[in-house]
Amino acid sequence: MEVIPGDIQAFAEKYTTREADLLYRLQRETYLKVDQPHMLSGHVQGVFLSMVSHMMRPRRILEIGTYTGYSAICLAQGLAEDGMLHTIDVNEELEDMAARYIAEAGLTPKITQHIGKAAEIIPQLQETFDLVFIDADKAGYGMYFDMVWEKLRPGGFMLADNVLYHGEVVLPETEQSNNAKAMVRFVEKAVADERAETLLLTLRDGVQLIRKK
Repeated sequence: MEVIPGDIQAFAEKYTTREADLLYRLQRETYLKVDQPHMLSGHVQGVFLSMVSHMMRPRRILEIGTYTGYSAICLAQGLAEDGMLHTIDVNEELEDMAARYIAEAGLTPKITQHIGKAAEIIPQLQETFDLVFIDADKAGYGMYFDMVWEKLRPGGFMLADNVLYHGEVVLPETEQSNNAKAMVRFVEKAVADERAETLLLTLRDGVQLIRKK
């Protein structure tokens, strides 16, 4: 299902700051060479992530799900002068591609790539994060929420991508895919947590914005 009609998406892109040439080339290479290119954040969502980061000026960001590095580059743009972004992905075949664009963006000193299972890497990160972006395996969202909560500072934010899952979340449960069901469980978990304030944004495929009280 198409969540945002194509003409509305085109209108939004027209009135959003132009996509940087480097990000455009990264997007094109992803669509030409990588499986499931729709997983990439893309123009409008990328600007949104960059703006959130610029507003917060975070010292530490955690990203779960690097893919080809588009969202990491956008998030890192707003880091504080001494800031660092940790990004995790299980697919080692995409590591070099992401690293190449991160280097071209001049962000290698500010982005640390981790390859492996997030559930194994997160406990090893001795950091307190200002901002967390979850864009990985959908069945794992609830687990990642629990794993990073104590590492997220009070007043910090968590962003979870794809929570509308192509619009499937509003279908009868019997017609939902397992990933859509996982997204419903996740947003219900987040909104029921009294430690959190939540806002579900109908941006692209849905972004759950969560503030730690």
